[in-house]
Amino acid sequence: MVGKVGIVFALLIALMLTGIPVSIALGLTVLMFMYLLTQVPIEAVALKLFTGIEKFEIMAIPFFILAGNFLTHGGVAKRMINFATSMVGHWHGGLALAGIISCAMFALVCGSSVATVVAIGSIILPAMVKQGYPKQFGAGVIITAGSLGILMLPSIPKVIYAISTNTSIGALFVAGLFPGMLLTAMLCATTWFLAKKNGYPRMKKATWGERWKAFRESIWGLLLVVIIIGGIYSGIFTATEAAAMSAVYAFLISVFVYKDMKISNTPKVLVNSAALSAMLLYIITNAVLFSFLMAHENIPQMMADWILGKELGQAGFLFFTNILLLLAGNVMEPSSIILVMAPILHPAAIRLGIDSVHFGILIDANMEVGLCHPPVGLNLYVASGISKMSITELTVAVMPWLCTMLVFLVIVTYWPGLSLWLPRAMGMM
Repeated sequence: MVGKVGIVFALLIALMLTGIPVSIALGLTVLMFMYLLTQVPIEAVALKLFTGIEKFEIMAIPFFILAGNFLTHGGVAKRMINFATSMVGHWHGGLALAGIISCAMFALVCGSSVATVVAIGSIILPAMVKQGYPKQFGAGVIITAGSLGILMLPSIPKVIYAISTNTSIGALFVAGLFPGMLLTAMLCATTWFLAKKNGYPRMKKATWGERWKAFRESIWGLLLVVIIIGGIYSGIFTATEAAAMSAVYAFLISVFVYKDMKISNTPKVLVNSAALSAMLLYIITNAVLFSFLMAHENIPQMMADWILGKELGQAGFLFFTNILLLLAGNVMEPSSIILVMAPILHPAAIRLGIDSVHFGILIDANMEVGLCHPPVGLNLYVASGISKMSITELTVAVMPWLCTMLVFLVIVTYWPGLSLWLPRAMGMM
């Protein structure tokens, strides 16, 4: 049996090293292993391709992508930036701090880090450069703050983890709120320190009237938080239905309230959202096949027995998990990592008494770090497109905030109450 585990992962790694996309490598690994080394009829693979994604929860993914695209095009980000700037613009590094807070607010209503970087970064980065901030500083802020997109309330990686481990999506959404607020504060502290040390520009202090006006203009976007949390907590709709409601609401405020998006642009947004959804669902489909193979060969339980046999204890296992996920972040993007690793690590975590929701937030925090460093950090590539800077320059620029995120990762790992208090207080677990 141990030999089969080695064969499965050797096949997967060998295919990935040839440059084949991870999603295709997963599917080919399943086909080759089953055809050559098992008696499972190949028709079962075709059946699993369809039944594997026949889950109601998966529908949340295209809806959150659609909501994020409507919000990105609909002027929501611009108004959130204006509100954040009116509150903290007069502090050291005010515009950079406003960028982080704007990313946090946008992350509350959008489940994608890439969408957060695009929406906030494309506005705030040119403004920072114009004010006299070094471009590297601004890019470092936006890359790391954009990763909040997958930690705060709605999050596509959280949906994928919930599907992989049968964990409550609603509890995962709410569990990310306090960790997200802590990371926002830590990134702001790092930014303020660097800005004060280097004498970066400050803005004129806004009056309370200007702040109230900025808040009133941004309130329509922030109300989406109430819809998501309120709807799930009150039982009016499920997390998947909340995703659909957020897409409808985002369309209405973008087109009819803020009027920054024309109805004629809707087909383009729908096509872009469908293309991104199809790509993610293709990855999920192949990963579901891989999970089917692992379940058929009893690999998750074998791996759990092996890990428990090392007698690492909770603390040692969590440390081992972080190292493994950080290494995986060098070669895979978040969705693939979760779909491959969660079914392997989750059984061992449960048997060690680690809460499934806490473990999900820990994985989410690791995915945030992976988004911000090369070679496959998506936020780096998005920021490179916005700033016209090379990946090498951005890698150096992001280091102070990346170190802050690693400190945050340790806190999330060994302080489960940070993630679990709110969902327990709301009766979600």
